Amino acid sequence: MKIGIDIDDTTFLTVKSMLKYADKFEEEKSGKIIKRNTLGLIKNRYYLMAIYGWDKETKFDFFNKYYKNVLEECTMLPFANKVIQKLKEEGDSIHFITARLMNINDCDTEGITKKSLKDNDIPYDSLNLQISDKLTFCKENKIDLCIEDSYETCLELTNNGIKSILMTTKMNENIDAKKIERVNNWNEIYNKIEQYKNQ
Repeated sequence: MKIGIDIDDTTFLTVKSMLKYADKFEEEKSGKIIKRNTLGLIKNRYYLMAIYGWDKETKFDFFNKYYKNVLEECTMLPFANKVIQKLKEEGDSIHFITARLMNINDCDTEGITKKSLKDNDIPYDSLNLQISDKLTFCKENKIDLCIEDSYETCLELTNNGIKSILMTTKMNENIDAKKIERVNNWNEIYNKIEQYKNQ
């Protein structure tokens, strides 16, 4: 099976480091100390603009200053490496498909991502960065199944005949995802994939 896997908040927990540096950036910008549970304010994937009231220019100012730190400090979700290793051993091919940004100041996104995957013993067949249109990518590359934290992406894939699995996060936990297979961890992902193979 050809499996596509998202990275941020699916394989690595990016949101915590993102919020840490977003709070820091906002404090520097406003001169006020932020004391709040920022994680609890997340409702969707546009959380940076929603929580902080940033426009796109401010968001990219933040990325240019702190994106490197954010990516370097992401931690792997439990058992992601073990499950992906097992899938590889069983003959599946692993293709990371991520919207991680390239061309950010002083940030070698590809190098940092490859190092994170290597340091955590995560095998893969291809790494595909800054992919905003995942449906087109999956169709062109004949991806059989995608693991994602974006409900919208999962729904689009499912509606176009590509199996998808939604990793539950703060951004999607309140969405009624009836048409989508939802999981809470990597062990559940493995079980879902095995069910697909046995169908």
